[in-house]
Amino acid sequence: MGLYVMLTTLTDEGRKTIKEHPGRIKEVNKEVEAMGVKVLAQYALLGRYDFVNILEAPSNEAISKVAVELGSRGTLQTMTMVAMKVDDFIKSIK
Repeated sequence: MGLYVMLTTLTDEGRKTIKEHPGRIKEVNKEVEAMGVKVLAQYALLGRYDFVNILEAPSNEAISKVAVELGSRGTLQTMTMVAMKVDDFIKSIK
């Protein structure tokens, strides 16, 4: 399983949705998990991005599916990066 960091920015429509129904955030997490991607951690942010999610997925294709599905709704934009544990990184450069 691979690790991924997904930074999310809400659109105007997304901000309206969250204001009217804050629990929607947890509902989306369940939808993500139904697509085979596990939400390991999630934080709301102040600044350029609104949320950061640490995700575990079986493949780049699986995480791409999540990003496309969520982005197609028009309520958010994502930036997704592959992550690796520091110990694994150190091993890879030895």
